[in-house]
Amino acid sequence: MFENQDRTNLEDLGEFGLIGHLTKNIKLTQPSTVKGVGDDAAVLDFTGKKVLVSTDMLLEGIHFDLAYTPLKHLGYKAIQVNLSDIYAMNGTASQVTVSIGMSSKFPLEAIEELYEGIYIACEKYNVDLVGGDTTSSKQGLVISVTSIGYADEADVTYRNTAGEGDLICVSGDLGGAYVGLQLLEREKQIYLENPKIQPDLEGKDYIVERQLKPEARRDIVELLKSIDVKPTAMIDVSDGLASEILHICKESDKGCNLYEDKIPLDPMTYETAREFNLDPTVCALSGGEDYELLFTVKQADYDKIKFKMDITIIGHITEPSAGCNLITKTGNVHALKAQGWNAFKKD
Repeated sequence: MFENQDRTNLEDLGEFGLIGHLTKNIKLTQPSTVKGVGDDAAVLDFTGKKVLVSTDMLLEGIHFDLAYTPLKHLGYKAIQVNLSDIYAMNGTASQVTVSIGMSSKFPLEAIEELYEGIYIACEKYNVDLVGGDTTSSKQGLVISVTSIGYADEADVTYRNTAGEGDLICVSGDLGGAYVGLQLLEREKQIYLENPKIQPDLEGKDYIVERQLKPEARRDIVELLKSIDVKPTAMIDVSDGLASEILHICKESDKGCNLYEDKIPLDPMTYETAREFNLDPTVCALSGGEDYELLFTVKQADYDKIKFKMDITIIGHITEPSAGCNLITKTGNVHALKAQGWNAFKKD
C-alpha cells in the first residue's frame, strides 16, 4: 500500500511518540470537555444532562477489507458508526476516544491517513477526540471507538417504549450500503483474477459511498426537535431494517406491520440489486450498515412529519399477539425474520 513511498516505521517513534504526533493538533470545541488528551484520563462536565456512552470495534477482515477501503474513509466511518448510536438515543454526540491496534506492516503515513479521516469526521460533527490507546496487533488492524454524548432526561429515547398504534418511520433510504458492498466485492474478485483489469465503479458513486463513507443522521435528531416531535422509540439501522424493528418490538413487547411498498429505496440501489439478481427489498430488510434512524412516533404527530423529505412512514406498531409482519406489494403477509448481520455467525 505504501511500499513506493517514503515510510516512517512506527518503532522509530514509539507509542508515546506516535500518540504525540497524532494528537498534537487537536483543538477542543465542546464546552463539556474540561481536559482532553494529555493526562491519565479526560475530564468532562455535563451539568444537568444525562450522559450517553457507546462503544464499537472494527476488525480487519471482519468489518472492513483494506483491498478496497481507503484508510481515510475507514477512519471517517469508524467515527460515524459510533456517533450513530448516540443519535439513536435522541442525544447530542460531544466526544470520542479512539484506540487502534496495528501490525508492523503499517508505516506512520498509513496511520496518519486513518487519523485524517477521524479528524474530518470529528470536525464535521463538532466532536472532540479526548483520548484512546495504541498497541501492536498480530491480527491486522483493529479500531475501537467510544462515543460520548448527552441529552436532557426528558429527551432520551429508548428501544422499549414504542406504543400500540405508533407510526414506524425511517430516515433516508435503505439497502444501499449492502449493494455497494456487493459491487466492491465483485470488483475485488475480478481484480484478483486479472490485476490488469481496473475496477469499474462508473456511475455507482452513491452506493459505494453508502458503504465506505456513511453519514450518521444528526440532522434527523435536530429536525425532530425543531418540529417538536419526540420519538416514542428509536434505533439506528446497522444490522438491517428487519433486525432493528424486531429489536424495538421485542423490547417494547409489541408487534408491527411493515409495508414493502413504503420502504425507501434509492433507484441506484434498486437497479444494482437487480443486476446482482438480488431482491432490493431483501437488501433493505437484511443488508445493514445504512446507519439511518428507525423510530416510532405517536399518530398525533403525523401531520408534523408527513411532508418531511427525508422521513418515510413505513408501517405501524400493533398489539404483540398480531406478530411482526411484512405486507408485500401484492398484499400477502409474511412474518418478519432477522437475517441481517450476526457478529458470531460461522462462515
